[in-house]
Amino acid sequence: MKKTVFKGIATALITPFDGDKICYESFGRLIDWQIEQGINALVVAGTTGEASTLSDDEHRDLIAYAVKRAAGRVPVIAGTGSNDTAYALDLTSCACQAGADAVLVVTPYYNKSTQKGLVKMFTQIADNSSVPVILYNVPSRTGINIEPATYEALADHENIVGIKEANGNLSKIVDTMARVRGKLDLYSGNDDQIVPLMSLGGVGAISVLSNIMPKQTVEISDAVFAGNYERAAYLQCKYHALIDSLFCEVNPIPVKAAMAAMGFCENSLRLPLTEMDAANEQKMIALMKAEGII
Repeated sequence: MKKTVFKGIATALITPFDGDKICYESFGRLIDWQIEQGINALVVAGTTGEASTLSDDEHRDLIAYAVKRAAGRVPVIAGTGSNDTAYALDLTSCACQAGADAVLVVTPYYNKSTQKGLVKMFTQIADNSSVPVILYNVPSRTGINIEPATYEALADHENIVGIKEANGNLSKIVDTMARVRGKLDLYSGNDDQIVPLMSLGGVGAISVLSNIMPKQTVEISDAVFAGNYERAAYLQCKYHALIDSLFCEVNPIPVKAAMAAMGFCENSLRLPLTEMDAANEQKMIALMKAEGII
């Protein structure tokens, strides 16, 4: 049996900045709060963590800090994907040495690849990782989709254990789950599809929403695990407007503004990301107030 890295909700953590530097004080406080609120796992240096604008040293240091701060309380999953396979291998090696519990590897972007290229790249990374590998499919950002047949080809690799699926196409996901036959854990990469994907056999989500609402987001997956789909559906719909507001501009622009409003960080992003439009921010803050978050 393959190792399940986590069940439930993993927060795709923001990376707090203090001016042009990572604010580790804020990052540590956020990690502690997430764990206190009952989050099931943490993802560091992912899309929401602005990994694409972290320097090599920052990327490595952020992973090492998160592992040390979490101190085994929950699994830490490190984003180590790249469109340069050699660089992805190097980041993966670093994450393994730092003590990460798993790595999250995105599809190559800009240069893209064929499906054959995806199989070869993911296989090479998994062959060289000492921790489990979760594949990350987000075609809206990378311009390439992992097809169900490609998941099927990768499902027998003993070190490839899961999928973060953010393609939004439920028919493709049904096809994938039919093909992999329980050999890969499925995580929703879209907060508005946690319950639908879990109803297809998914074991949780890697979430942006849980940055601001870890306890409430975990309640969604807990309801599914308890077989209470009526409650799970209610919560999914209850938070739908807030989820929409968190994605009304490019992630992590809105969630960074939300976390700043909660006092966890400065509302500081790295170009080409800029601060949230004022009208959109006002609507999001109003929804947060309605939920008692601030």
